Amino acid sequence: MVAAGAALADEVGPGNLTMGSLAQRLGVRAPSLYKHVAGQEDLNRRIAALALEEAAETVGGAVQGYAGRDALAAAARAFRTFVVEHPGRYAAALGLEPSGPDDPLAVGSRRLLAVFSAVLRGYEIADADVPHALRMLRSQFHGFATLQAAGGFRWSTDVDESFDWMITFMDQGLRRL
Repeated sequence: MVAAGAALADEVGPGNLTMGSLAQRLGVRAPSLYKHVAGQEDLNRRIAALALEEAAETVGGAVQGYAGRDALAAAARAFRTFVVEHPGRYAAALGLEPSGPDDPLAVGSRRLLAVFSAVLRGYEIADADVPHALRMLRSQFHGFATLQAAGGFRWSTDVDESFDWMITFMDQGLRRL
């Protein structure tokens, strides 16, 4: 049921996902959904946790066996593809606060953060600078992917060329730290 909700969120956006629309998609009555989730907020949190786990799995698998620029590029491309293919579930994960360290949101966030931390180990970054580098990666990857998913790159320059340019720029910056 959560996977169906995530797919529907990808189609209509998380703000337009309702228990009623999910019930209709599944061919059941809305009250039957409450056997599986406590309500709309619970459904949204479960979709967000699923998105974080899927993103961690996708990006983690993409970077296996790579280091340095190759790992950075693999992570960036996998993350971008995930967000573009799953814009609703990714958006559902933004801004939610975990209720504690065992909350699936916290677990998924830590998994995804660990993947990006592993990418950074391919660079000689001082421990004190790692949080800054992680924020930079998230800002760049998130910004590019969400802009692309929203149709924000409408001019004639090839989007893939711009993306590769961004990866090169980030790689050179990380090497110079």
